[in-house]
This record gives sequence, structure tokens and C-alpha cells, in this order.
Amino acid sequence: MRQRGRHRRRRRGRAVRAFLAGTALALTAAATMISASQATVTDEGPGALKPLAAATGTGRPGLTQDMVPQADLNRLAGAMGTPVGVGTVLAHADGALRDADDCSTAERADLPVSPAATRAYCWNSGDTEGWQPGAVTTSGDADDDGVWGSNRVVLSAWSATGGTSADQGLARVAFVDANDLGRLSYTWVLLAVPVDGGRDYRGLVSHVSGMVWYQDKLLVTADDGDAAALYVYDMNRVQRADVIGEAVGRTDGGWSAHGSRFVLPAVGSYRLDGTGTPRPTTISLDRSTAPDTLVAGEWTLDGGDRVARLWRFPFSTAAGHAGLLAPGADGRARVSEAYETKLTGVRGVLSYGGAWYVSRAAGAGERHGVLWRQTTAEKDGARAAECGTAGSHTCWSTRTESLSYWAETGEVWTQSGRVLFATPLSTLASTASDHPAGMPAQ
Repeated sequence: MRQRGRHRRRRRGRAVRAFLAGTALALTAAATMISASQATVTDEGPGALKPLAAATGTGRPGLTQDMVPQADLNRLAGAMGTPVGVGTVLAHADGALRDADDCSTAERADLPVSPAATRAYCWNSGDTEGWQPGAVTTSGDADDDGVWGSNRVVLSAWSATGGTSADQGLARVAFVDANDLGRLSYTWVLLAVPVDGGRDYRGLVSHVSGMVWYQDKLLVTADDGDAAALYVYDMNRVQRADVIGEAVGRTDGGWSAHGSRFVLPAVGSYRLDGTGTPRPTTISLDRSTAPDTLVAGEWTLDGGDRVARLWRFPFSTAAGHAGLLAPGADGRARVSEAYETKLTGVRGVLSYGGAWYVSRAAGAGERHGVLWRQTTAEKDGARAAECGTAGSHTCWSTRTESLSYWAETGEVWTQSGRVLFATPLSTLASTASDHPAGMPAQ
């Protein structure tokens, strides 16, 4: 069941806005130091998106849904205790993010030059050391009024890069309480997969480069060695871990979640549907379509010779299928649209109102990446912000692996390094359209 609530939008203080503006100016000055020899082919623009015929017909690629048996989930809940909701998790904060004015110079360097971030927060190194940042999604994805129950929430995914070999790749999500935008607190929740008929669970081993919270489901990209392309989680089925230790799963003393006090077991997955089926590495939600759709893209190497593909999957509107992809006649979730972009180094992707926003990570010798606005119209091609005296397009953040649009506030949220930030979608659109790639500024 979808939960709704109300909140009053809080405004940041003038001092913080001035601080972020000053940071953008400083980064702009730094961007002028990028020489022409460091510019890549993508600075000339990837051009318009190319629609792919493979998106139509019975041969179009799809994903096979595989849900965990209800008996398995009930068995796990019976052993661990009654599942809790998002509100309970938020009430047990593990820590707080630092506001923009408390971020270090090195951390602020991960912010975009143009368009500038209007909100920025930094993670504490002691809490994220040995963990790699990944995708971001919000309660703005979950429900169109922007809140879940009575809470405004940001979810931030991280994957372990340190520790023992058994710890490598473990995925966890910070449930961030965003009710007070002047002070964001968070609670860690380990992502898990039920095993042995729900008698135990293992940690999800994956770099979570894509994540979308839609209605009561959380869809997470997977690369943990099996055929799963996306894992499905139910946000109403968070379980408490009663043992605070490094183990994962059932222990002699109870249940452990690698140091987290909560664990979220998967309720299903979407498996790759044969050869050529797209494996999403970045995903986001598009509420401007009917029905709402999941958009996905694949990563490519910067300067490589392989183009990237973008896809659209419709969400189901059927009763009892909340938050799940719409199945076709054969039960598989099929791509409804597919496109090809010549952009290399693709990381995050967002679609809204017919425009696609695709981010490229910083390449060799670059401090910043690029955020391109692309459509299928040849006359528009691709557009990106310019910065520095040389008119470089490397104005975006270093490496944003996902983009999440909070329609109720008009902001796009993402993270890079230890910085979580937001900027208005209207700014992304206007900044990009002011200076089309390959055309001089007027």
C-alpha cells in the first residue's frame, strides 16, 4: 500500500547558498586550467539519441521475474521477528552527515562546476572508509507527493572495498532522514538475499550502481556473479539484527548484519532473459510517462569503441503488483523503448519530459565529468553546460553513478565521492540548452 503524508518544504539559509555559489566559482576557476589537449572526443558532443528497432516486436529483450516464495519470507520473519518499516529504521540513527560549510576542500572538489549544487552534504570518512559510494534514490521516487508515510527520505547505497575477502562487495544502504534538510541523520541497513528456504540469508555482493525506490519496492542493480540483473526488496520487510558483529546471517547468538542493526532481505529478482538481454548498470524512475517507467543504461569505457544503450521498462499498474515491472504475455518484463548514445564513459542516466540526461565520468587527466542532455531530435543533438575560458564541457561532478529526480521539490539528487548533493532539474535543462555542443554561445 502506498503511504502518503505532508510536509512543508524547508529552505536553506543564505549563508549556505552563498557558500555553494562560492565553491562553484572556485571550481570554475580551476576548470580554466584544463588544456585543450585534455579534451576528449565527447567534448564535441555525442549527437542525438538513435532509436533502436530492437525495442519493438516479439524479439525485444526482456527480464524474467523470479519471486522468493512467500513461505520462505514468512519463515525468515518468524525466526527474526516481525518486520519493521522505514519510520522505525529512521528512529535509530547511526550518524549524521556534515552540512556543506563543514565539507573539506577535497570533498567540495567533487561538486559540479556548472550547474552548481544547491544542497550539499558530506559523509564522515570514519563511517565510509573501505566503502565505495553507489546509487541514490529518494521518497520522491517512492511516491509522487515526495514523502513516505510522514517522512522525507534519501537512500544512499555503498559497497565494501576493504576488510576480509568475505566482506568484499557487501552492499548496504543508508536510510537518510531528510525531514530536516539542515541536519541529515542516517541508519545503515544491510542488503541481503534469503537462502536455505528462508532459514538464513547471505549478504548481497554487488556494487550498487543503480537503485530505484518505487511504491513499496526497492530495485537494485546486481553483479554478484549469477544471472540476476535486478534484485527486488520490500520496504515494509526490514528485519532487525540482534547481534552487532561482523558476521552475516544466523549466528549462535541470533542474527547478524555485518555491524548494521537492520537487514533488508530480497523478495525477488529479475534475471537476464538469454543472450543480448540488457544488464542494467544504472537505473532511474521517469514519472513523466504513462505508466511510470524504469529507465536503464549500461556503462561503457571512456574513449572506447562501443556505444551505450539506454532502455525503458514500464511499471505494472495491475493490482497486487505494486512496484514491479509490467509483465508481457509471456510473463517477462519487456523493453518498450531502446536507444543508442555515442557517449562513452556512461555512468548515470535520467529521463524526464522526453529529454535524457546522461553523465560521463571524468576521464584521464580530467577533474570533472560531463552531464549531457540528449533527445532524438537531430537539430538539438546533445547539449551540455560550458565552464572555463576554453568553453570546456567537463563541468559536472567527478563520477555520479545514478541520478534521481524528486518531482515534488524539482531537484535531482546524486552523490560523488563522499558528497551527497542536489540541484534543480530546471537548472540542468536550462544550463545545458543555453550552450549546445558544437554551437557557440550567443
